[in-house]
Amino acid sequence: MAAKAGTTPATYSPSPTTNNKKNRTPLFSDVDWVRPDGRDFHQCRPAFLRTGAVNAASGSAYAEFGNTKVIVSIFGPRESKKAMMYSDIGRLNCNVSYTTFATPVRGQASDNKDISSQLHKSLEGAIMLNTFPKTTVDVFALVIFILAGDLPVIISCASLALADAGIMMYDLVAAVSVSCIGKNLVIDPISEEENHQDGSLMTTCLPSRNEVTQLTITGEWSTPKIHEAMELCLDACSKLGKIMRSCLKESASTSQE
Repeated sequence: MAAKAGTTPATYSPSPTTNNKKNRTPLFSDVDWVRPDGRDFHQCRPAFLRTGAVNAASGSAYAEFGNTKVIVSIFGPRESKKAMMYSDIGRLNCNVSYTTFATPVRGQASDNKDISSQLHKSLEGAIMLNTFPKTTVDVFALVIFILAGDLPVIISCASLALADAGIMMYDLVAAVSVSCIGKNLVIDPISEEENHQDGSLMTTCLPSRNEVTQLTITGEWSTPKIHEAMELCLDACSKLGKIMRSCLKESASTSQE
């Protein structure tokens, strides 16, 4: 379902899902624990997406995944600095910043430079850089509030903003993460789950082409668990991609009215 002001956020969950035991407390050492927010292990947070959030930008998007809220503005393509050497392909510049109230405790936000670098790596392979030579496209992401993994939300929102700006892309970029907690894999984890994870895996991909643009793995994983986590992420990315495309289509139809 396309995201629109006043509408119910869309959900996207890979298959299969597990039974949700809402009456249990979140004891992560218990094999049968329940997630703090009541979701199934394989159920993603509701996603609300909207384009055209910043009028002064070439393109923009707003994303709300649960309590995590991100806004991305795109500027360009515009002429690169004269000091730069000639290039027959365009340049992508990514910058991620956080509001002072982005986290419940000030100073807990992720490292800006590392997040900006990962955002660049995830998007670069999806953009047709040869379509804007000698110019630069600037991607500015602002994390308004975060109670869970912010990077997948930033990547997905930035991809939507690039499409809204009319930047030529091979496909949208969708990102989803999975945490391994004991014997369980939980998709789209919140902070409390990330604090207890044994490992994490994040996949960014081009959902229509089923191509991975970035794979990040931390912690200890067995080969079967990696394969299972990858399947969950790719399935969720495919469903998230459909929501993103629906958002763009609805935005285009609204602008024509």
